[in-house]
Amino acid sequence: MDKIKATSMTDEQLREALEQAETALHEMVYQHNVSALARPSDLKLARKNIARIKTELRARELKQLEEAGDLKRDRIRARRKKK
Repeated sequence: MDKIKATSMTDEQLREALEQAETALHEMVYQHNVSALARPSDLKLARKNIARIKTELRARELKQLEEAGDLKRDRIRARRKKK
């Protein structure tokens, strides 16, 4: 498996890549449980790729909320600054 460059993909491509990566991970886990994988480190890389994709999707979602002026985020930030 290769690292995924999530920043250069569109939202739709990210969602599709996430679905494929999760499916591939489930298949690898199943294969590993049945018989050992040749490269078990691929499981770790697959989990990291999924995390990268989810992180990028969440960052984009927060950016859209910030641009829209979501007041809830502002209240949370203000409360954190007080502490």
